[in-house]
Amino acid sequence: MSEIAKAYEPKEVEQRWYANWLEAGCFKGQVDDAREPYAIMIPPPNVTGMLHMGHVLDNTLQDIFIRRARLEGKAVLWQPGTDHAGIATQTKVEKQLRASEGKSKYDLGREAFVEKVWEFREESGGVILKQLQKLGASCDWDRTSFTLDDHYSKAVLTAFVDFYKRGYIYRGKRMVNWCPATHTAISDEEVNMKPQKGYFYKMRYELVEPDGERTHLEISTTRPETLMGDTAVAVHPEDERYKHLIGKTVWRPFPKAPIPIIGDEYVDREFGTGCLKVTPAHDKNDFEIGQRHGLEVIEVIDHDGKLNALAGEDFDGMERFEARKVAAQKLEDMGLLIEREPYENTVGFSERGDVPIEPRLSEQWFLKYPKVEEAKRAVESGIIKFHPDRWKKTYLHWLNGIQDWCISRQLWWGHRIPVWYKKGLERSTLDFNDPEQVHVSVEGPADPENWEQEEDVLDTWASSYLWPMANLGWPEPTEAQQKELDFWYPTSTLVTGFDIIFFWVARMIMAGLELYGEDKAELTDAEIAARIPFKNIYIHGLIRDEKGRKMSKSLGNSPDPLDLIEKFGADGLRFGICNIAPTGSDILFSEDRIQIGRNFCNKLWNAARFRQMSGEMADNSGLEAILGRIDPAKCDDYDHWILGRLAQVTEDVEKCFTGYELAPLTHNIYAFFWSDFCDWYVEASKGKLKDASLRDNCLAIQDLVLRQVLQLANPVMPHITEELWKGLGYDASQAFIQNARIPHASEVVAGIEVDAGAVERVANLQELISQARALKAQYNLANKRDVEVFYGAEGEAAQVIADNSALIQTLAGIGSLNTIGGKSTDGLPAVVTPLGPLYLDLSSAIDVDAEKARLSKELEKLNKLVAVGENKLKNPKFVDGAPAQVVEGARKQLAETTEKRDETQRILNSLG
Repeated sequence: MSEIAKAYEPKEVEQRWYANWLEAGCFKGQVDDAREPYAIMIPPPNVTGMLHMGHVLDNTLQDIFIRRARLEGKAVLWQPGTDHAGIATQTKVEKQLRASEGKSKYDLGREAFVEKVWEFREESGGVILKQLQKLGASCDWDRTSFTLDDHYSKAVLTAFVDFYKRGYIYRGKRMVNWCPATHTAISDEEVNMKPQKGYFYKMRYELVEPDGERTHLEISTTRPETLMGDTAVAVHPEDERYKHLIGKTVWRPFPKAPIPIIGDEYVDREFGTGCLKVTPAHDKNDFEIGQRHGLEVIEVIDHDGKLNALAGEDFDGMERFEARKVAAQKLEDMGLLIEREPYENTVGFSERGDVPIEPRLSEQWFLKYPKVEEAKRAVESGIIKFHPDRWKKTYLHWLNGIQDWCISRQLWWGHRIPVWYKKGLERSTLDFNDPEQVHVSVEGPADPENWEQEEDVLDTWASSYLWPMANLGWPEPTEAQQKELDFWYPTSTLVTGFDIIFFWVARMIMAGLELYGEDKAELTDAEIAARIPFKNIYIHGLIRDEKGRKMSKSLGNSPDPLDLIEKFGADGLRFGICNIAPTGSDILFSEDRIQIGRNFCNKLWNAARFRQMSGEMADNSGLEAILGRIDPAKCDDYDHWILGRLAQVTEDVEKCFTGYELAPLTHNIYAFFWSDFCDWYVEASKGKLKDASLRDNCLAIQDLVLRQVLQLANPVMPHITEELWKGLGYDASQAFIQNARIPHASEVVAGIEVDAGAVERVANLQELISQARALKAQYNLANKRDVEVFYGAEGEAAQVIADNSALIQTLAGIGSLNTIGGKSTDGLPAVVTPLGPLYLDLSSAIDVDAEKARLSKELEKLNKLVAVGENKLKNPKFVDGAPAQVVEGARKQLAETTEKRDETQRILNSLG
């Protein structure tokens, strides 16, 4: 036990306690068959990343679950780690290389460049984890994993080989999102949609054989630079305007060639002209049309976003957006461009390259998703639960429309695909079913000099989808790792944002169902329950600014979390961010809304210090010791009330965790501690602290409440609660607050029969005191403490007021409180409370004559305003001629003025 300092200094407290926790190994996850396991795998941040507000929210929520589990006596594992983030990391190192040495990765070569990336990772790879420690994250840091660690890489390559051998992985030419800046295929998750202003170009495609007076078709496009790759024009087969032309041909303008008119139901008859130019090599939907109709595929835009020789001599080597202008001008010169119509649409930009993506037909590796039906069944049957439940619809909707996953990337940083090709053979002629031509294994071929390894690496998501299994030793666990797998897997909870339900959550589930355990075509519910990576999925929203905009550096609306920690303290930031985070919905952030966290820290600190200064700290060695100090016979109504409220808030907090409803968590703790305990109970107890016969009992109750509040708040505010736990001498035999199991609602007041009647009586007293304060405020007497108040209660209600008259006077700020008796109430301002009416004697508090003069003057002014308003509304020209909203506003203003006038008249009458 130590003296609690006058002021709370979060930086000193947080640094000291975090160092103590690390030194003592408080965060180590240890297998203990005598305890219930609870495990969370941290969604691995990018190895190059820096802490942002999304990380603050996500990791604070995880830490809350983790620290609560420790308080409940569970064996706990919070597994940390980072993701190699293939394209993000490689792009960053390439930029540095160009800036520092003026070289490209090709100048260095693959091996030397990858060494450069490893050097970068060693220098900056742990920054975000250190920043998470400043936030108070209680991960088992000794277990920190990296998706390119040897053990993890082996898991990734094993998964690829197993999927390949089971027929789920294949190589094929398909349409992908292509980034011309980084020269790789990218996932949908790596595409940012941005509004762009451009043009709709309406052009003529001449019919090879005119149709009567019709000599051409009109076609609209936003991308004239691709028309050189057109191999058809499509119309809807039931479009009366064009269906008779199906089978005929039109001239592609340049390079000039006849192309067919086809009928396809994909065409929207109502959009544009109803005619669609089909470019199978440069549009996903066009490619599918081309597949259905056997169209030629002509690629005219290369991997770097430049046009090639197939586009014609005029365009060969031209950048695609320059080619757009040139193509439009060429059409105009040929008399084929009808108009340029300004048009605004959204265009996909590469997240890392920050250039518009190019839909491109590319030879890639694809994964057919396994165990899709079982993945659906796991959620539909409740084996895996989403919190909030509504997100399971999003999950199931995606699974119902799932398409094969492009898992290859044209990068050098990442898991190189474990496929080797026999030297001397043409890639296009390879038989992938012949092991003499294509070798697929984790170790590689025995005679590597005769083989060439695939150049591509795996998509980053194709490694992180193994995160729960691979971090626990899969696929070849040691004996010790097998114990860990058996104990921790499936993990308990996944905490993540809704934006990666598709890209990560669903894939982890399917990977676990297919790869964890023996290869089986169908799974029972029991087998599904054993293979899933987690049992509960807690979905939170995204953090946005006050205007609802996504936070970004370019907008300048994203604060640095380290600056916020410096300003509010880690605990203040954690409490504040949780306090404004609705379950599963987006969070509107502002610093003003975070201030509540720092304020609560100060309130908690001051209350603990006040308790320490109020009297000697007795036996706080444990819950039973404190309960043993409380004498129920000495407990008055307020004591029973606070004990009842303590049990209730403990139950409310328990429900937050069992029901995965963390949104009310901080609100429940805040309302109980700040209002019920500090504003009401502590204030009500000040008289008892002066009474030697009641003092120790009152302090014991305060010790009980503070002990429980510190444990309830500890998962959210770990540093300050640890400091005050020691300062108030709780459980001195335990090194840390996490070692003292938090009592349930039924245990926190064990042995004390809380008087339910007392709880109701105090609630009524509080309402009476609040009404008395409001009555004083109405007459501008809020700060005047010598006013006289009378009460008209009878019977039991009168007795309650009489028994608590001193307390009422203190908390309501009144000079005297007496029964009205036979006194006349005429003219006395009054208010109705649950314990009967209260009357305010104004003559005891104000200069009646002066107040009557003031009110008379105010009444005269209000009467004039009412008259003006009434006359305006009697005027037909105004009522019939003014806009409806103006007339309605006048009526509303008159009603408010009339109400204020009548209230002023009532107050004036009460003064006699």
